[in-house]
Amino acid sequence: MTIRLYDSVTREVRDFVPQQEGRAGVYVCGLTVQSEPHVGHVRSGVNFDVLRRWLTHRGLEVTFIRNVTDIDDKILVKSAEQGRPWFNLAYDMTRALTSAYDALNVLPPTYEPLATGHVPEMLALIERLIERGHAYPAADGSGDVYFDVMSWPAYGELSGQRVTEMEAAADADPRGKRDPRDFALWKGRKDSEPETASWPSPWGPGRPGWHIECSAMARKYLGPSFDIHGGGDDLRFPHHENEQAQSRAAGDGFATTWMHNAWITTAGEKMSKSLGNSLTIPAVLQRTRAIDLRFYLVAAHYRSHVEFSFEALDEAAAGFGRVENFLERAATVLGEVPLGTPCADFVTAMDDDLGTPAAVAAVHEVTREGNRLLAGGASDALRGAAGSVRAMLGVLGVNPFDPHWASGGSDDARLREAVDVLVAGLLEQRAEARAAKDFATADTLRDRIKAAGIEVEDGPSGSTWSLA
Repeated sequence: MTIRLYDSVTREVRDFVPQQEGRAGVYVCGLTVQSEPHVGHVRSGVNFDVLRRWLTHRGLEVTFIRNVTDIDDKILVKSAEQGRPWFNLAYDMTRALTSAYDALNVLPPTYEPLATGHVPEMLALIERLIERGHAYPAADGSGDVYFDVMSWPAYGELSGQRVTEMEAAADADPRGKRDPRDFALWKGRKDSEPETASWPSPWGPGRPGWHIECSAMARKYLGPSFDIHGGGDDLRFPHHENEQAQSRAAGDGFATTWMHNAWITTAGEKMSKSLGNSLTIPAVLQRTRAIDLRFYLVAAHYRSHVEFSFEALDEAAAGFGRVENFLERAATVLGEVPLGTPCADFVTAMDDDLGTPAAVAAVHEVTREGNRLLAGGASDALRGAAGSVRAMLGVLGVNPFDPHWASGGSDDARLREAVDVLVAGLLEQRAEARAAKDFATADTLRDRIKAAGIEVEDGPSGSTWSLA
């Protein structure tokens, strides 16, 4: 077994060799839970879920840690804007994130640590850095503690930058820094911030900086050195650069392989809250099935940028529908579809840096062969083809026979299907009324539909509906 993965430090695809035979430790940076997750956020969760499934399929026991950042500048700002406690906002958005992951069949991590639950570990790590001469308390009495970037010669290795070309870090007041590029490990509490958002420390009450959180949590659950650290490409700098620098400066090996998934863009720009082009998961699942959305996300290579559009999503859903239809027909002929093994082309593709485009092409090729075999009725060849397709879809997390999908998937998807049936019935009654020139009844039915928050659009091929 040889799995090859792209490493963001060496910038090459190389053999993945776990530190412990038969085991793999993976840490993925989760979200800062300041608002409802959108498709761009969930792509990372789906991509690294595929990594986890493939490592497991190849026989490794995977310890998979994905954190939640539930205390941060952005959370404090958002909660103040909304007039509610920061911890209430963080809790609500964490639940929304969990729901989004579950809707797309992202497996629960081995553990999902909260930043607020690991402040003692962060303080211990900061004290080690101070003792080693890589961090210092600010001399301005603010209570801030900074990492001394110039004390670590390898700083910039992950992002491929030179320290001399970097701009000042913007995560704290620069007046207490020795160098404007130094970043905050600990932030002293400001009078404008709620008292609940601070913890006692040797430097006074305050809260952790963003970067120290992940270093401390990764160390606690995976040890001082582990196999893979993953996250979105936007985290490469400064977040992951700072994580690596502070952990290694503290004496830890930290991650041996770094992986980053690319962005999802809309209109050529990264999908983000600040641009106002977010597509939240509940909103998208009002329009499409969750299994189709997941298939759309995994069909692209994790390192390739995706320009999101509903047209492309519909095209992917149509392609997946053909695979799903084959399995349904095969189950009718065979009685059931046993779980088989992925074909050789699929294995080759996945072993080559999770090459999901080629892997999906292999799924379609076996599906085409399976459709040809269906004409001959039940056979060992058909059973093998259908079982292989089922196994390959399972690795991608879109096996329609998975109990998650077989039960109808998420509540949002089932609700959409139920509403679709009910609205379709009302539209059929309205069409009959219009055909009989009973326009009063037709208008009444339209008003009832509209009152439920549903817009109806009449076209030459019939009426369609959408949520208002």
